[in-house]
Amino acid sequence: MAGTLYLCATPIGNLEDITLRVLRTLREVDLIAAEDTRNSLRLLNHFQIRTPMTSYHEYNKIEKAWQLADKLREGKNIALITDAGTPGISDPGEELVRICTEEGIAVTSLPGPAACITALTMSGLPTRRFAFEAFLPREKKERTLVLSQLKEETRTIVLYEAPHHLKKTLDELFAVLGDRRAAVCRELTKRFEEKTVSTLSNIINYYKDNEPRGEYVLVIHGKTQDEIKEEQQKAWDEISLEDHMALYEAKGSSRKEAMKLVAKDRGVSKRDVYQALLSGADHPGTSEDDI
Repeated sequence: MAGTLYLCATPIGNLEDITLRVLRTLREVDLIAAEDTRNSLRLLNHFQIRTPMTSYHEYNKIEKAWQLADKLREGKNIALITDAGTPGISDPGEELVRICTEEGIAVTSLPGPAACITALTMSGLPTRRFAFEAFLPREKKERTLVLSQLKEETRTIVLYEAPHHLKKTLDELFAVLGDRRAAVCRELTKRFEEKTVSTLSNIINYYKDNEPRGEYVLVIHGKTQDEIKEEQQKAWDEISLEDHMALYEAKGSSRKEAMKLVAKDRGVSKRDVYQALLSGADHPGTSEDDI
């Protein structure tokens, strides 16, 4: 029988966050596939785990995934661990899981630490709906596209960022999203854990005088319904009443229904729309019967 791939979440800082189930699994499997064997060796030594280890990282993620899949088909059980946190979240483990799933090999995940969830839950921002973007793309065209999509995102946004890119990323977010409320979390679960909750403009000013250090998670408020309504109102104000009516009439609405919809869009009464149309020359057929 084929073996099982175990996705084992490891601490993102504090070693006490590892679970008893993960420790037992790491001891019992035949092989541990680690993103950075040198980093993982310190973890395994700390818990006196002697299971053989092999490297699985960004630069061998496809070729090595097939090699690991072969071992799993032979009946070996393998644990996958990342540098920190849950495998498959913004790391090459995603490819190994995909290949194993396509090949019919059992995959199970052992829950534990994840920086995105840790930051989200302590941010004070809405948690019911969120969009996890991980690291923004470095390629300019793709980055611009993703930022433009995030501008319209109504869910809370969660991003990762390295210290040497933090200031630039904050500036870009402010330019595209506006002065949103945000939480900047660094060194999560570690001794110098820090959370700053404010507006993007205030956070940018803070890092003008404070050099970024450590790994960061940014949690940003999504676009609010008030912002959406304000943008829609602005868009309607930029077109004439006649053109606004024509949009609905072109979709098959009667004049009476179109006036009702236009009035709702513009936040005015249907009679106001009627009176405005009546005073114009483009809709001579408008009458009291249309109200």
